[in-house]
Amino acid sequence: MNRLAPIDGVATADTLVLHEVYASVQGESTYAGRPCTFVRTTAGNLRCVWCDTPHAFVEGRPWARAEVLAEVQRLGLDLVEITGGEPLLQPGVLPLMTELCDRGHTVLLETSGSLDIRPVDPRVVRVVDFKAPGSGEASQNLMSNVDALRSTDEVKLVLADRADYDWARDFVAAHDLGRRCVVLLSPVFGALAAADLAAWMVADRLPARLNLQVHKQIWDPQARGV
Repeated sequence: MNRLAPIDGVATADTLVLHEVYASVQGESTYAGRPCTFVRTTAGNLRCVWCDTPHAFVEGRPWARAEVLAEVQRLGLDLVEITGGEPLLQPGVLPLMTELCDRGHTVLLETSGSLDIRPVDPRVVRVVDFKAPGSGEASQNLMSNVDALRSTDEVKLVLADRADYDWARDFVAAHDLGRRCVVLLSPVFGALAAADLAAWMVADRLPARLNLQVHKQIWDPQARGV
């Protein structure tokens, strides 16, 4: 199956295929709780077993880049997150983020860690979601992205069980991530108890933050556009 079929021949520097653009409250990262406009791209190159947005892999429509910018302006929020799917699959995402930064927005990019983050505008906060073994996609982590991390970036590690936590603890230590940038540990919703993850982090004095999905505490976890 061609995972990129929804964007093949459509996504260009000036045209993006988007699943949705909407205003909500940022649910994760150090920006959690802030009003935020989300630009969710269509298509993804990975298939994490616990993925909570599989609809974004296939659903969407073409948007001119200018149309996206106009919608972000209409929604009127300073904070903008580009997410997916996998945003870096589409060439128009790079100039879109630059234009958003030029307009004074704080821009977050949520990316899987499987694609090169170096071309991203340095003003963008890159939230790099390296994959733990429980995702089924750990082999796709592009390790050169570790060396590309800046102090303004954030690493997110989504964990399904104790084995994933042990992997994350060793990953953080091996790459000295606590000194490189903010490290966020997220329990898979419904699979790993946040209390257990918090206890392990405290016991290990891990240089990381517990990262809960605030939006799932507010709205139906299956709801879209929130």
